[in-house]
Amino acid sequence: MSARRALAVAGRLIGFDVRLYVLQILLWLPVHVLPLGGGLVLRQLFDQISGHSPATLRQSLWLCAAFAGVELVRGIVLVFAWSYGSYWWDAAATLLRANVLGSVLTARGPVAARLPRSPGESLARLRDDVAELVELADESVPLAGGVLFGGVALAVMVSIDPVVTVTLVVPMLAIGVLSRLMGRVIRRRHQRARELGAGVTAFVGELFGGVLTLKTAGAERAALDRLRTLNARRRDAAVRSRLATDLLEAATGTTVELGVGVVLLLAAGAMRRGEFTVGDLALFTSYVGWLTALPRTIGSILYRLPRADVSAERLTALLAPHHDTPDLTRNHPLHLRPTPPPEAPPPSRTPHPRPTSPPPAGRSPLRRGPRLSTPPMEPPSGGEGPIAPTTLEVLEVRGLSVVHPGGRGVHDVDLTLRRGTFTVVTGAVGAGKTTLVRGVLGLLPLDTGTITWNGRPVPDPGAFLVPGRAAYASQIPRLFSETLRENLLLGLPADDADLARALELAAFEDDLAAMPDGLETVVGPRGVRLSGGQVQRATAARALVRAPDLLVVDDVSSALDVGTENLLWERVARHGPATLLVVSSRRAALERADQVVVLDRGRVAGRGPLGELLRTCPEMRRLWDGEPIEERGTT
Repeated sequence: MSARRALAVAGRLIGFDVRLYVLQILLWLPVHVLPLGGGLVLRQLFDQISGHSPATLRQSLWLCAAFAGVELVRGIVLVFAWSYGSYWWDAAATLLRANVLGSVLTARGPVAARLPRSPGESLARLRDDVAELVELADESVPLAGGVLFGGVALAVMVSIDPVVTVTLVVPMLAIGVLSRLMGRVIRRRHQRARELGAGVTAFVGELFGGVLTLKTAGAERAALDRLRTLNARRRDAAVRSRLATDLLEAATGTTVELGVGVVLLLAAGAMRRGEFTVGDLALFTSYVGWLTALPRTIGSILYRLPRADVSAERLTALLAPHHDTPDLTRNHPLHLRPTPPPEAPPPSRTPHPRPTSPPPAGRSPLRRGPRLSTPPMEPPSGGEGPIAPTTLEVLEVRGLSVVHPGGRGVHDVDLTLRRGTFTVVTGAVGAGKTTLVRGVLGLLPLDTGTITWNGRPVPDPGAFLVPGRAAYASQIPRLFSETLRENLLLGLPADDADLARALELAAFEDDLAAMPDGLETVVGPRGVRLSGGQVQRATAARALVRAPDLLVVDDVSSALDVGTENLLWERVARHGPATLLVVSSRRAALERADQVVVLDRGRVAGRGPLGELLRTCPEMRRLWDGEPIEERGTT
């Protein structure tokens, strides 16, 4: 088993902020070094008391005062070390978490494939695995103190009695060999315990999120039984992991204590021969306790290494494909003061340009608010320069394939979205509708295919098709337990007029008027205080407030009644973003579409206006005939 990855991460953590690390070293080294002076004072004191060296009572009392002074200074330094030595630890943990979260939230490429199966497991990694790596790096401080103390103490002890001193070194070597042998077992058991612990955390989170479902199904007892089973498995794995670690610690301590016993036996014979004084024994006895810190620290590092290697592997798995373990410790400024950092200037907002061509029949000229400006797109190697943040005129998708494990997905799809058009992607359940739009937006990795914006290639759609250019209302709405305003903006610097316009487009203004706290209404975890239709329309409003060129909507009206759905699509089609890509099998959306794309088992079965498809596409006719069932919904 190689622990190079964990050692590399620990080394970079030590060097990411040298100032804080040096401060920690300066605070903790005296704690380890001052006992050297205490041992020398004890040697002199006991030699005087035993009569080995002449001294007056006054001199002995001064030596007692000196020993007490050394311990007092050490105690004061220890208080300061505990008070201020944690700054580096907190900064290192913050750096790891910030880099992992930065890669998850902002790096290009799809995220779903690298996230754990549940938010609870992600939380466990950011808490426990980060702590494991920082603890490994933090062991360098007691290691440095132990080496410094051990080097000086052994030099003093060798000058007194080399044989007794060598007897203390042998246990240290035995500890190193034993730790190496047990490292593989510790790593395997620790990884198993971490996985099962994350599973328990995830299940507890799901229990809180599904209380209503469990009550209505009468499944409370079954859920608790399942929790007990998971906890029992986690407990057994944790006990096994802890047992392996404690066995190594016990072996370390026992080996050292045996060495101490041998030292005392050897010292007794030397004292009878007059080669070893009472003061020498006092010095050896005081140093032995501190010398055990060095093999214990080495043993701690050796058994932490396999555990930290597991942690580095688990955190690296959260990073984007183009990131690797070194990116866990990529240095960037951290704000660790109690006062908040200065706010960054808000993104510039530019007027949303009007379409250069008249809208299709049945759609009025678009009325727009401001939109976020977007960064230019870098061209592929050999291109003609960056693409300016131009208004979308045409988005073309050619040969797009996204294949899931098992072969399902979409295959060889072509799609053209012209400015001012309303395109609906429809199909049966499992036909690949959501996979298609997520592939276009770069939320899933493409197996094949190209995407162009106004004729220019988009090498990384996930980084290019972002708010300002595109906005996405997903099939499964996700709201946070915050106010409605915060859920809509998510940090966007928009004013109340922008919010009011987005809510009106989403047909939400009447619902808002009925809420006593208005935009300050707390929606609860995942929006549980709102109805299904309100959650969907709030999700649509969150996308609309970003005023994108391209709005992508995935089955956002499935929980709406027919009247609310018609109002929503009428407003969005007439006054919303210029270009719409909608996933739906509902008539209210299909009847307004300029272009309908029909998917059947991941392939395009037909495309064109609805009337033409009803004449020429059997799959479209089948879906259309099944519409009355899907129209039943509630707000």
